[in-house]
Amino acid sequence: MIPLGDETRRPLNFPIATACIIAANAFVFLLELTGGDEFVKGWAAVPADVVAGRHWLTILTSMFMHASWAHILGNMVFLWAFGPQIEDAMNPLRYVAFYLLGGLAAMLAQIAGDPSSTLPSLGASGAIAAVMGAFLVTYPRDQIRTILVFGWFWRVTLVPAALLIGVWLLIQFLSFGAVTDVETGGVAYLAHIGGAIFGVLTARFWEDPRRIAG
Repeated sequence: MIPLGDETRRPLNFPIATACIIAANAFVFLLELTGGDEFVKGWAAVPADVVAGRHWLTILTSMFMHASWAHILGNMVFLWAFGPQIEDAMNPLRYVAFYLLGGLAAMLAQIAGDPSSTLPSLGASGAIAAVMGAFLVTYPRDQIRTILVFGWFWRVTLVPAALLIGVWLLIQFLSFGAVTDVETGGVAYLAHIGGAIFGVLTARFWEDPRRIAG
């Protein structure tokens, strides 16, 4: 399932923070393309290094990095589908803080799951999972325009947010154990779970009830 956007509501304001986050991810990906493996090794988070007290800044930088074109395009599609409404429910500044803390929680969950790993971990999906978790508790009944893919066949239909995000979360729990790595192409399922839990548990503290449409 590939979410395209919320058909139930439109954000009241242009999602400037979401757009800037997407732009930042795109810029860093261009740096990766020009810097190659050395750039990735220097700025991706390596759990064993972080646990040893080295390269703590990579916990932040890694959430703006991606392993491939498919990785960044998929992540940015999900962010654009769910981010604008959550940004509207908070405000741009609170939303950016929530996004970064969600990414931090996601990365710490991934590190806690395998603290001795020497494989680089990177990607925005943990922070985006926090946004999806926030969407799940804020607008569970919203209809999300979604591309459903069945082998070579596909169709565009409306899927309730609770169902779409719920299925996505179920897949993360069932797939738990793999690690996103530029060499193996795995997925940081534990980071996704950690980010989503952060979003579900804290979203209401960041949101302004006056900004949430019914």
